Amino acid sequence: MAGIVSEESVEGISSGQHYHSGEALAEWRLSEQVENGITSTSPPYWDTDDEEDRGLKPSKLYGKYTWKIEKFSQISKRELRSNAFEIGGYKWYILIYPQGCDVCNHLSLFLCVANHDELLPGWRHFAQFTIAIANKDPKKSKHSDTLHRFWKKEHDWGWKKFMELSKVYDGFVDTSDYLIIKAQVQVIREKSDRPFRCLDRQYRRELVRVYLTNIEQICRRFVEERRSKLRKLIDDKARWSSFFAFWGRIDQNSRCHMSREKTDVILKVVVKHFFIEKEVASTLVMDSLYSGLKALEGQTKGIKVRVKLLGAEEMPAPIVHVENNMFVLVDDVLLLLERAATEPLPPKDEKGPQNRTKDGNSGEDFDNDSMERDEMRLTELGRRTLEIFVLVHVFRVLHQLSVFPPMF
Repeated sequence: MAGIVSEESVEGISSGQHYHSGEALAEWRLSEQVENGITSTSPPYWDTDDEEDRGLKPSKLYGKYTWKIEKFSQISKRELRSNAFEIGGYKWYILIYPQGCDVCNHLSLFLCVANHDELLPGWRHFAQFTIAIANKDPKKSKHSDTLHRFWKKEHDWGWKKFMELSKVYDGFVDTSDYLIIKAQVQVIREKSDRPFRCLDRQYRRELVRVYLTNIEQICRRFVEERRSKLRKLIDDKARWSSFFAFWGRIDQNSRCHMSREKTDVILKVVVKHFFIEKEVASTLVMDSLYSGLKALEGQTKGIKVRVKLLGAEEMPAPIVHVENNMFVLVDDVLLLLERAATEPLPPKDEKGPQNRTKDGNSGEDFDNDSMERDEMRLTELGRRTLEIFVLVHVFRVLHQLSVFPPMF
């Protein structure tokens, strides 16, 4: 099925527009994003979707749209709208202000819900999207990413200062006076009870190249803050000795029972802690945690994953495993607390790939080994983050019992 081509008249100026879906979308991906003729080199867990989720997968809720505006320099209207296009079961259009919306010397761009006034009361669309203006040098194309919940009072979202007008004719409007705008839209079916897969694989890969450092910072900040508190507790001889004595009085069967927690209890808190609606990297953090959870489940089932991560042949020994919808500590809580307080995280990758940066400049093209390395790194960070989350949760419950033991 070929892409649908529509024509609309804007003050007598023809604007060719292309909506990519089905085979046309697949063809676009092959021509623009698949490298070295290989459609997927992602490590285990990174490309898997939740088989228990019977709803539409992220790949079915994702799409691309291209709007080609002819004779751009001759446009005198304050605003232009693209034709409506459908992605993720919803209708959208792109809105552009060639001379700026309530700002001077800037081009403004927005993504809008096309039929918002016809939707049922209480409607909400949650989406991550990228809008780009193509440059004759692809590495200089201007991209912007955002995450937004569309609803009655916020049915359009974007950037008033998308680009300075002085830069528009610096390779963005070609010699034929065309301006090409591209949109990628990912509708998100969020969950509140467990980490969930948010993004189409190819879109996720593109965003990882941009936000790898942000994702690492979010996960590392959480882990390091918890590790720091654990080290302070262990260094506090009085408190640590008190907890040590409390734990020594607990019989082995009770220890086993107290060293576990329901997965539902933990994962709800994980989503609430890490999924921040206005933070564009939140979807990638969710994908990282989702992959990390799958890695934990795979380890529990005895599935060994060989990885090329910092020279290691296998993932580090786990702290928890998943058993009958429970997170279970794999060893004595005292030993695991001491281990978690001292075991280092993988070192930061200062040369992480940045195939597309926020300001539109692109670095060198990265091969599939680089992408696999980064995806595995994020899977491992997601796994370690979940393990620390579980360990700290179990310890907090135990510590509260040691301070305020039950009366019966």
